[in-house]
Amino acid sequence: MSPRPILTAAETKAAEEAVFATGVSVEQLMEKAGTAVAEAAWRFGGHHPVLVLCGPGNNGGDGYVVARVLRERGLTVRIAATGDPRTDAARTARAKWAGPVEPLAEAAPAYVLIDGLFGTGLARALDPAVADPFARLAAGATRRITIDVPSGIGTDDGALLGPAVAHHLTVALGTLKPAHRLQPAVSLMGRIVLADIGLPLTSRLTEMAKPKLPAPGPADHKYTRGHVVVAAGAMPGAALLAAMAAQRGGAGYVTLVGGGQGGPASLVRRDDELAAVIADRRVGAVVIGPGLGRKDAGRELLATALAGGRPLVLDADALVLLAGRLDVLHDLAATPILTPHEGEFATLFGDLRGSRIDRARVAAAQAQAVVILKGPDTVVAAPDGRAAIAPPASGWLASAGTGDVLAGICGACVARGLDPFDAACAAVWLHAEAGHRAGAALVADDLLPYVAVALGTAA
Repeated sequence: MSPRPILTAAETKAAEEAVFATGVSVEQLMEKAGTAVAEAAWRFGGHHPVLVLCGPGNNGGDGYVVARVLRERGLTVRIAATGDPRTDAARTARAKWAGPVEPLAEAAPAYVLIDGLFGTGLARALDPAVADPFARLAAGATRRITIDVPSGIGTDDGALLGPAVAHHLTVALGTLKPAHRLQPAVSLMGRIVLADIGLPLTSRLTEMAKPKLPAPGPADHKYTRGHVVVAAGAMPGAALLAAMAAQRGGAGYVTLVGGGQGGPASLVRRDDELAAVIADRRVGAVVIGPGLGRKDAGRELLATALAGGRPLVLDADALVLLAGRLDVLHDLAATPILTPHEGEFATLFGDLRGSRIDRARVAAAQAQAVVILKGPDTVVAAPDGRAAIAPPASGWLASAGTGDVLAGICGACVARGLDPFDAACAAVWLHAEAGHRAGAALVADDLLPYVAVALGTAA
């Protein structure tokens, strides 16, 4: 499955301009968009009465088209608007609507509500004269559908610009936007469907897709599948989780260096010096950080890993120990993967501004590393500007040790030879899929068998 492009508001506008340059008019594109939304609303809302809310711009113009098409299909449709349309295309769409247009403040609710008030590019909260009746009408609706992006949402950062309405269905027009994958916006969108309206789509930001990770072939052996070394430290249980996740993530050989007990018999334990273990040229990745500790022993292990010349996955305490010295990553033989959550990210990179996408990209460039900014809307960024947003993950992954599991899966993906950015995206996808399959009240240990199941689906 190819990753789907995600375009910002400005990029979407540029894509529309490219379509107009071919001779397609704004009105024709609006007709196409509105018809696509009407089709989705027809399928989702059934034959129930519909109220379409129209704003003054082209999003409202889409709403007029939606209303007309649904009425032509025999539905009972009403329109409530904030006022007269202000764009030529929206005026044209309004002129084709044969029915009345009610003032927004005076409208009564309907079973199905379609939000066409404001779309992409909104930069401020809705005025109370719009927000209050919108909230009232939404509360009175049984099914709520929004055109492209819910009104009151920041398109490029997923922020709530003010009070916002939760919808059951969002019809994204032409392309996904960052808000369709970033919290808190995505939590208000319900099911998201993409309507193809013929936009040319190119972007360095994509939606994370299921990876293609072929099963081992007849020529493979344990080392071709990848040898992962995990360094244990002050809390060996965290390193054990990472090591077992690397095994379930497809690595053919996993070595756990350091103390602790437990784990499967197939896990190789070494008490040798870390430097001696990673001197083996067959080592494809070193995972360090889970349970490492932040004292001198942890610093020494990290220094050894950094000097070892092997691809690195740096997590947890390793990230904290790197604060203020990112330059040590710049001359590594292979691009490392960093896996911070928000707290570790702030410790490592300080108070960066912008959306999660912006901050992850800046951090990746600063560190010359692939950065996995973990969270309910995980973002992966590479130093060259590539970035990807993961689909929504299970909230039950907010549990101790799940990050250690992710680090181990990253190690397995790197050791099998994937580009670091592709390895990070594959690992995040496998981790999220395992979380969905593990179900409610999971703990990190529960993920391990489901990592293998997720890997099987990606073969």
